[in-house]
Amino acid sequence: MLPPVITIFFILIRCFCNTANLNSKADNFKNTTLKYQHLFFDLDHTLWDFDANAEESLAELYDFFQLEAKAIGPFNKFYSIYLNHNLTLWSRFEKGYITTEELKWRRMWRTLLDFQIADEELAKDMSEYFLEVLPTKKKVFEYTFEILNYLTEKKYALHLITNGFEKTQRIKLESSGLTKYFKNIITSEISNSVKPKKEIFEYAVKKANGKIEESIMIGDNLNADILGAKNAGMDSVFVNHINAACGEEPTYIIRHLKELERIL
Repeated sequence: MLPPVITIFFILIRCFCNTANLNSKADNFKNTTLKYQHLFFDLDHTLWDFDANAEESLAELYDFFQLEAKAIGPFNKFYSIYLNHNLTLWSRFEKGYITTEELKWRRMWRTLLDFQIADEELAKDMSEYFLEVLPTKKKVFEYTFEILNYLTEKKYALHLITNGFEKTQRIKLESSGLTKYFKNIITSEISNSVKPKKEIFEYAVKKANGKIEESIMIGDNLNADILGAKNAGMDSVFVNHINAACGEEPTYIIRHLKELERIL
């Protein structure tokens, strides 16, 4: 049995080593969080609540064009059918199969066709109305302003990469009070590319005067945002607001914007 003095000595040594190990882990985590300088956010479904704003806008459109009188049925049915066509056509747009203009009006056209209304002029009028009303809506996800203020105070450079339309996205940002937070707003139109293609990410990083290894993508879409960032060699945060199954492998996963404070 060791003398009491020696026993105490070994206990102190062990405590010192454990403390040093904990400090080392903390330093490593700190270094990890500090390596990012440029944060690239997605807008729709990540910060700006697209679903809530779109439903409100489409309800106004439904009344404005008196769609119920055209035998289209209740709004909920119209809205559900529109969402399905919108999702399908956005996927085709991101894959380069259709143009921006085709996406804008064909989602309305296909919705009308499901109600046996083959009126291309009406579809284009509805599209124009929708794109005028939608970006004026202001609903954002919980903790959006708080996290953007937090990151700005931490001296991160904030940017946007979005597949949305240039004019529409800028109006959204102005209407919801988000413009002031972002140094660069990169849309598919100005970059001549679209997420998940790596070129739009490379364009954004170059525009920000940054480096891929100092940048991280923050978005809700596993294909456009997470796979896109991976294609460009960029780290990513999957903002999983809806607890979706995760097919890709993001660097981090969060379910609420406040959780970014643990990463950055």
